[in-house]
Formats: sequence, C-alpha cells, structure tokens
Amino acid sequence: MPTCLFTCAGQRVDVIEAFGKAGATTLAADVSPYAPTLYRADRFAVVPRYTDPGYVGALAELVREHDVDLIVPLTDLDHRVLAAAKPELVPALVLLPDSEVIERTADKYASHLFFCEKGIASPDTWLPEEPPAEIDYPVLVKAREGFGSNHIYRASNDEELDFFLRYTKVPSMVQRACRGKEFSIDIFCDLDSRCLNAIPRTMIHSKGGESIKGMTVRDWELIELGRRVGETLGLRGPATVQCFREPDGRLEITDVNPRFGGAFALPTAAGSRYPELALALAAGEQPEARLGEFEEGVVMTRFFSQVVLQKGEDDALVPLESRLAAENES
Repeated sequence: MPTCLFTCAGQRVDVIEAFGKAGATTLAADVSPYAPTLYRADRFAVVPRYTDPGYVGALAELVREHDVDLIVPLTDLDHRVLAAAKPELVPALVLLPDSEVIERTADKYASHLFFCEKGIASPDTWLPEEPPAEIDYPVLVKAREGFGSNHIYRASNDEELDFFLRYTKVPSMVQRACRGKEFSIDIFCDLDSRCLNAIPRTMIHSKGGESIKGMTVRDWELIELGRRVGETLGLRGPATVQCFREPDGRLEITDVNPRFGGAFALPTAAGSRYPELALALAAGEQPEARLGEFEEGVVMTRFFSQVVLQKGEDDALVPLESRLAAENES
C-alpha cells in the first residue's frame, strides 16, 4: 500500500479518509496534538511549525521512517517551504507545482496580472497607490496574500475606500466587486500540468470563504475555463479555481488555490477520484484525462462533527471510543 503524508493536516479529516478509502496508508502531521486528523489517520506525528528551521528535516525523517510515497499539503501555509524543499524530501512526490507557480498564486495581484497577460478575464484590479480616475463601485479591499476571506472589506464610495485602505493591516489591492453568480472549479493536473478533470460547483452558501452548501454542474464553459487555468498556470495536483459569471456572461477569475478545496467532499462524492489520481502519479503512472466525467446535480450540505479525546498512558491523547473499546475487550 502506498503511504501518503499530509502536512498541516488540521481539520481535513475528509481528505485523509478519502485517501484511506483509495488504498493509501495515511500519515497525518500537524503542529498541534489537538488536530482531529491525527486521530483519523493510520499513523500520525506532531511536528514543528512550518516556520521552524527544523520543519523540513522532521518531514524528511517521516519520509524515511514510514517509506512515504506522496506528500499532500492540506493548507496554503507551508506551500513555499515544501515547493523549495522537494529535493530534500525524495523519494516522496510533493504534490505541488514549482516555486514560481506557488509565488504567483499566493500573490493575488500577481495572479491578476498573469491572467490578463494570458487573455484570461479577471476583475479590474489595482494597487492602492494606483487608483483609476473614476472607480466603478462597489470595490473590495483585499489582502494580496491570505485565505479564508481574511482582510477583505467592501467599499461603496470614496470615503469607505479611503477608510479601509487605512484600516487594513496587510499589503492589499483594490478589486472591482463581481456582480454575477459565483462558482468554484475543482481541478486536478498531472505532473506535466495536463488537466485530468475539472468539476464545477455552485456556491449556494459559504462561510469564511469556505463552501457550506453547493452543487456540481456539468457546465462545459466552466470545465474548459478550469482546464485552461490549470494548464496555463502550470499547476500540478489539485487546485480550486474561483470565478464569477457576470450578468453579460463573461467569466472572471478571482482566485486560484493550489490545494484540495474546502468543499473536497463534493467533487469526491461526484466521482472525481482525485485521491486515486494522486496515488497513480506517485506510482509513476500517467492517468488519462477524463474531463467532464463526474455526476452532476450532486448536492453537499455540511455539518460539524468532532473527535473526542482522553489522556491515556504517558499522557498521550487517544480517541475516547478507542480506549473504551480496548477496556471492554480486556
């Protein structure tokens, strides 16, 4: 069985369990012993924070100790570190694009300029010191880097725009607010950046930038947009493309995140088989593209769940149900 190491595993139990069902031995790593993924994986490790100089070394040791075949980062936090450290983590395949691509997608203003250069529509965007003479309100003051809808403010006039530009604490940009319907496209590319599939979904309801309710749609214009974005950017592995269809029908890209999206459960339920594709790449295979092959009309509505823990021997945290089951057996 291939072994897959998940970094910054956090709460992404859905991803880890899907890889387990696909036939992988799962190894979750996180800085916190309270990360629920640790107790849903086959194995786990508490590692230094991604900013720690010993982070890559700790992961390299896990690769050696557990014969890791594939490394899948589950947040954006350690992308730069992992992309630069690929040689130190061999023979494991790090499922990320090159550092240049990571930098381009991390900086939303750089992404906007890249899309414009390649003829891919993106909302009008400018830096705070370069506003146009006339602004088409409303606009968004958005952090150039970040995720989870942090540091995003909506301005309806000059006064509000000036206020939010003074108020924000992070390097930001100003972007025309889209007025159309929002979609996300979950894509997966091979190691040559060839898009193997692109699954669009509606955004029925989101919270904190994460989809809570959505539905898959077989919209070939969106599928083609996802394919074009992935192959033009040079992505490898999973990514989520966020876009709007404006009232005039124009599709505009607002963000690209090179990782499994927060709504990973929806394309998985629709038959994406993205975990199987990732494991195939780690095995040196070249899967065939299967654009448009998924179930449309699949609806996801999410709820909270939990892992209940208790201190066991040596004060190590263990799932409560596991401890009770062991006591009953004895």
